[in-house]
Amino acid sequence: MKIVIVDYQSGNLHSALKCFQLAASGTKRAKVTISSNFKDIENADRIVLPGVGSFNFCKSRLFENTSLMKALHERVIDKKVPFLGICVGMQLLASQGNEGEACNSGLNWISGTVKKIEVKKHLKVPHMGWNNLDFILSHELFKNIYSKDHFYFVHSYNFQVTNSKNLLATTDHGEKITAAIMKDNIFGVQFHPEKSQLPGIELIKNFIKLNY
Repeated sequence: MKIVIVDYQSGNLHSALKCFQLAASGTKRAKVTISSNFKDIENADRIVLPGVGSFNFCKSRLFENTSLMKALHERVIDKKVPFLGICVGMQLLASQGNEGEACNSGLNWISGTVKKIEVKKHLKVPHMGWNNLDFILSHELFKNIYSKDHFYFVHSYNFQVTNSKNLLATTDHGEKITAAIMKDNIFGVQFHPEKSQLPGIELIKNFIKLNY
């Protein structure tokens, strides 16, 4: 199994690599690599899109590599290879974002809009720190993960999905915040599983083991 973490000069690549290598250690012949080469994407069995920074910055970095974008579309959309977007990597799945530029088009792989979190004054934005999840739908991605488990968040924008059927889990920060989404073979998490200790590793293991 070939697991590729997409390198588009925006992401916590070292931490993601180490965590995915640990999670994949029990999977025979699993190999985790970081790459921006479209040929690696074309041969990937699992694809991970991390993201650190603004929607606008991450989008510009990703979209400028046209060969990579073409390979991603063919592998994820046409071939239905399991895909996981993390933090801004999840937000880029949206129809549009509003960070750095208003109404900025995203990948539009999962319909929705990324908007600034608006909470009461006693709560801070960005939403930063540990929070538990409220599961909306039951899914293998969260096998052996429970509502008492905590995941690490750091973000100022919220992915508001158009279709509630795409919403897997939320968290609470003065308002319901989208924590996990899915559509077919495409998954996104707002939190950082690579920074979320044992629950994060468990989620990555589940992603690797998804049967597609």
